[in-house]
Amino acid sequence: MIKLFNYAINIGEQMLISGAEVHRVEESITRMCRAFGAVRTDVFIITSSMVVTIHTPNGETYTQTRRVMNSSSNFEKLHLLNDLSRKICQKGITEQEIEERFNEAIHCKKNSVLSEFVSFAVIACAFTLFFGGNLTEAAISFFVGAIVRLGIYFCSKVTKSKIFDKFLAATIATSLAFVAVKIGWISSVDMIIIGNIMSLIPGIGLTNALRDLFTGDSISGLLRLIEAALIALSIAAGYFLVAFLGGFAL
Repeated sequence: MIKLFNYAINIGEQMLISGAEVHRVEESITRMCRAFGAVRTDVFIITSSMVVTIHTPNGETYTQTRRVMNSSSNFEKLHLLNDLSRKICQKGITEQEIEERFNEAIHCKKNSVLSEFVSFAVIACAFTLFFGGNLTEAAISFFVGAIVRLGIYFCSKVTKSKIFDKFLAATIATSLAFVAVKIGWISSVDMIIIGNIMSLIPGIGLTNALRDLFTGDSISGLLRLIEAALIALSIAAGYFLVAFLGGFAL
């Protein structure tokens, strides 16, 4: 039975790492443990820590704590884990199938690095056009977006800090935009910068923070809200640093 409880906690941990809201993870773990035969399950989760206590029918108590170091948005993985948790709650799956499906979710295919580079470039180009940029600005924004993603890629090899990642990305985008103005390709940096910064804004993090707050998970909601605010400030700091050093700041 303890092994089955470990499966429930492992699934919940991976859901949290994949970007699931705290209340969803808590509810999923509680339902899975109940399906495994737990009399009572007490789950406390914040964005960086999990504490799960399970009371078995024979009167034993089992507590496990997990430290969650990193998190990102992986919706394919989250979908597979959600589907697995529903199968467990319906009690229509064996222990071997649980292990197989869990391993399948953990090792699900990720987007290639090349596709991420192209996606960043296309998104930057599209936002530049959306906010009123011309074709020249959109073309420059396309290449700037690819270079920004390259900077994030190498930065992720050194540190796992989202704040530093976004600071570096904003610095690169702003620097290249000012270089394009100096060369004379464009007359203003506005459309280049806004096109690239839009892909850096922590929209998913802010949405999850608000959802956690609305569902009563105040601590997790506030932590995610603070993280989103710090990321936004790091983006602004990256712009200001380049503008100040380049003599463009007011």
